[in-house]
Amino acid sequence: MSSKLSPRAKVLLYGTLCVLAIPFVFPTWWMVTSSVKPVSEVFAFPPSPIPTSVSFDGYRDAFTTQPFARQYLNSAYIALVVTFGTLAVSSMAGYAFARIRFRGQNLLFLVVLLGLLIPSEVTIVPLFRMFNALGLVDTHWPLILVPILGAPSVLATFIMRQFFIALPVELEEAARLDGLGRFATFWRIGLPLSRPALGAVSIFTFLHSWNLYLEPIVFLSTPEKFTLPQALTQFVDAYGGPMWNVQLSAASLTAIPVLIVFVIAQRQFIEGLAHTGLKG
Repeated sequence: MSSKLSPRAKVLLYGTLCVLAIPFVFPTWWMVTSSVKPVSEVFAFPPSPIPTSVSFDGYRDAFTTQPFARQYLNSAYIALVVTFGTLAVSSMAGYAFARIRFRGQNLLFLVVLLGLLIPSEVTIVPLFRMFNALGLVDTHWPLILVPILGAPSVLATFIMRQFFIALPVELEEAARLDGLGRFATFWRIGLPLSRPALGAVSIFTFLHSWNLYLEPIVFLSTPEKFTLPQALTQFVDAYGGPMWNVQLSAASLTAIPVLIVFVIAQRQFIEGLAHTGLKG
């Protein structure tokens, strides 16, 4: 039986997908187009998909109202450091749980997975007191160390473990016959083959760090050290009302790195999720 679709079926399929995509695409389209609209036109009803007049004052004001460029850089470097740190920790931990046999291995992995059940709101007060005692409040260290060493990396470890379990054992046996040790086998054999899982972990981790909101408002108080989610709440006028065109302009700029990361790593992301559940 041929699996090819007829031209009519393709038109029907793609038409249906386009219609289903509208609820997901329209909010982003409205955000971007409204960022160049006058304030009076932003909430006009019915909403206009195309602005009648274009103004880039919102983008200019986003950088002049507060140190938005510095805050943008803060989010970018924190997200990159957290991503690479999580990849290093989760890949080694996942490989250890998948390949190194020791007493209590499954029990220890179950304890690690319990970290997914603990809401971040539960641990935020103890973490604040700990970092305050270390003199790290109003620095970026809590935003880096907590995701890398805490519960947010548990999902990354699970994905990496499931991927390494699915790899053929014969590859490692051949490496040991060639004289490679445990770490050399991981570095030269396991890690290069785990690019799909690394891609999935990279996207999850980057998005989590980029969108982090609770921790920045708890640990940071200096505007020059703010990250983007925290900075977006600061675009208000003298009466405390939101500056909608400026907020939408800043939000549009905030979405750019997310789109870039997903476009670059989407293939590895899909392959990584496909391999995650192959073996238990």
